[in-house]
Amino acid sequence: MAKPPEQVSGDRRGRRPIWLDWRRTGRGLQAMLVGGMLSLVSLIITFWTLPQISSDGRMPILRLVVLLAVFSVLIRWVLAGIAVLIGSVGVLVGGLLSQFGVVYLGITVDQGVNLHGGPEAVLVVSIVMSSVSAFVGWIAYAGSDDAYVAEVMRVVHRRARKITAAPKTGMLIIQVDGLSAPLLNWMVMSGNLPHLGGWIRDGKHSMVEWHTGVPATTPASQAGILHGGSGQIPAFRWYEKETGRVMVTNRGRDAAEIEARMSTGRGLLADGGVSISNNWSGDAEHCELVFSRAALPNSRSRGYVRFFSSPQGAARGLVLCMAEMVKELFQARRQARRNLVPRVNRGGSYIFLRAISNVLLRDLNVSLITDELVKGTPVIYCDFVDYDEVAHHAGPTRPESLQTLEGLDRVLGALQRIIDILPHSYEIVVLSDHGQSQGSTFLQRYGRTLTEVVDELVDTTSEPVAAVGKSEGWGPVNAFLTELSLRRSVAGSVTRKALHAKATHGEIELGPKDCEPPVGADEQMLVTASGNLALIYLATTPGRVPLEELELLHPKLIPGLATHPGIGFVVVDSLAEGPVAIGRAGVRVLKTGRIEGEDPLARYGPFAPQSILRQAELPHNGDVVVVSRIDDYTREVAAFEELVGCHGGIGGWQTEAVLVHPTRWELKEPPVGSDAVHALLISWLEKLGQRKDVQDPVETKVEA
Repeated sequence: MAKPPEQVSGDRRGRRPIWLDWRRTGRGLQAMLVGGMLSLVSLIITFWTLPQISSDGRMPILRLVVLLAVFSVLIRWVLAGIAVLIGSVGVLVGGLLSQFGVVYLGITVDQGVNLHGGPEAVLVVSIVMSSVSAFVGWIAYAGSDDAYVAEVMRVVHRRARKITAAPKTGMLIIQVDGLSAPLLNWMVMSGNLPHLGGWIRDGKHSMVEWHTGVPATTPASQAGILHGGSGQIPAFRWYEKETGRVMVTNRGRDAAEIEARMSTGRGLLADGGVSISNNWSGDAEHCELVFSRAALPNSRSRGYVRFFSSPQGAARGLVLCMAEMVKELFQARRQARRNLVPRVNRGGSYIFLRAISNVLLRDLNVSLITDELVKGTPVIYCDFVDYDEVAHHAGPTRPESLQTLEGLDRVLGALQRIIDILPHSYEIVVLSDHGQSQGSTFLQRYGRTLTEVVDELVDTTSEPVAAVGKSEGWGPVNAFLTELSLRRSVAGSVTRKALHAKATHGEIELGPKDCEPPVGADEQMLVTASGNLALIYLATTPGRVPLEELELLHPKLIPGLATHPGIGFVVVDSLAEGPVAIGRAGVRVLKTGRIEGEDPLARYGPFAPQSILRQAELPHNGDVVVVSRIDDYTREVAAFEELVGCHGGIGGWQTEAVLVHPTRWELKEPPVGSDAVHALLISWLEKLGQRKDVQDPVETKVEA
């Protein structure tokens, strides 16, 4: 939120009041005292539990507390100073190892501390002491993010004083992945989001629902929001007959090719903005953890250095990742024991991915955003995937999913506190890319996958191929490893050799794979799924196959799909009337609106006709588009993937996204489609003077 002009031009830009400096000094001394006490508790626990270490009385332990604090500061300074030389990968590895190096130096320098055993004793003590310290810190702050935020705030206080020129008001855009408008409205009314809800209750921000259209996916919505180019993406994954490839939007090489098709060079982040943890760059010159760029932060990123060298950063994150995995095992078991339905299996790689997204990536994003805020970057766009990842497997409204929203609300509060320290201003916009709809999956309901149903309805010698996967949550991890493997360094060589068997075209692809179908010579069918939206292709028939030809080739396919109890409607292209939606009891001609029998789109809301027509005309769309059923009362859908919370098609809350913006920016009407959100954000940036085609922004000078 913007600071009033008098605050920006007054004592925040020049000298600060003495009382404010004293207050900040007091907070710093208090933080040092608390940190020292926590370190002392950690050391006592370590000395008490490990036979490999002992001390000659109490004074060596107290001296060790001081030594560890001094060495920790020194190593962080060294890492920050040589970051340009060792690069981002060096910062990552060095930061993790430095936590153990600090402990090693402390226990070897202090003569009153005794080690019992060989070299392995040093390693055991270092690992245990670092882990206990992180765990004690987490317990002391009741499991909240306060310890890490306090560390970030201290850094911001120091750097904010060195800013010599205040830039124009910037814009910080936070995307809460998968958050639907009805759910946010309920969370605000319940009072569970004190920061975001407080902004709305106080009238500083307004909340508006916007319709995403189809497909309701992160790649499609972000393509619109960041580039104004959502018309290039028919689903999360699709098949391109011209090349015989399945395109997967969070796979690095595919994402780069797709962005090249839609980028105009004048995206949302074109004028000095930064893209963090997104699918696309938004034409930002500087990108961090973006799939289409597969890029790590550059070697000069202080946020990256701070995160991996800070005791409250990576070391704390690793311990909390373990706690998050234990929590997931407990919550999954609780769902099964209570026999909650709908539910899906929550084991395997998801346990790991939840820990990464809810702990490491969240804190890393905060650190990276903070670095850009201090520099005065004109516009910052960051995607937090915490809620979306948990809701897919637990359910959109289940307690563990709502807890992630409460955690993200704390992040928003922390970012607001950081902005309040700075001499320059930022407006905060919070939005989502889509919602989520709940329901038992198609396989759970009917005992067969959609591909198996298609197999029974078509007359081909080859079985249909299912191009599906569970790769969505692996995108950030694979982008990180891909960039690492491409580095000309020792770390890059080691990564290439270690993961060579997992690499495809130079890109690391861990996790479940999306199918790369070997298309046969005959009329083979291919089925791709994105939530409750599926695209069916006659893989060897060029172009879009019309309804009339489908009825000749496979006369049972369209009637069989349209009347299946798990399918709401199918869309095919008619030579006579263009795209038509066919349901079990009626047909709707999408271009003219003519209806025969019962309207198959009536249950899917007032935006369904225009959304389905637009999706039907997208390039590389399926020959047959299938959307699952929707329950009349619960509004639940049946995903074609094994996810209890899904999005991708239409029905339920998945197309009901949300936009929270400063109230002074009035909207004449809610935007429809992500391209409209893009135009809206551009207009707000123009009001702030942050678009170069309107007025050049003022550069921020930050002293080294």
